[in-house]
Amino acid sequence: MRRSGLAASGFTLIEVMVALVVFGLAAMALVRLEGATIRGASLVDRTLLAQAVARNVAVEAVTDAVAPPPGVVRGSEVNGGARWNWTRTATPTGDRRILRVDVSVADPTGQVLGRLTMVRPPDRTGP
Repeated sequence: MRRSGLAASGFTLIEVMVALVVFGLAAMALVRLEGATIRGASLVDRTLLAQAVARNVAVEAVTDAVAPPPGVVRGSEVNGGARWNWTRTATPTGDRRILRVDVSVADPTGQVLGRLTMVRPPDRTGP
């Protein structure tokens, strides 16, 4: 049985509406994915900067001529156009000449994004 040429050559209104709904859902999913990707990239960027600040603070404590005294020291530093608040904790180990240096770095909101632990070897005296 053959339908007339006009009815057989096009889509029904229901088919067009279903196609638009499917396309709309796919487009919304892509927009949400793009937003999540941008947020993720921003977090990675901030975390890398925080790790760089932690490394700078820890290396300074480990390579300074005078060992840092045991305890907690807080400070701030500007890096990458942002202010970073850091906390450095120097803790004696089993060998009292060796210090453990823990550094944590937080953004201005207080979210800790970087951590680093280093060990300061004994001071070398003489050749």
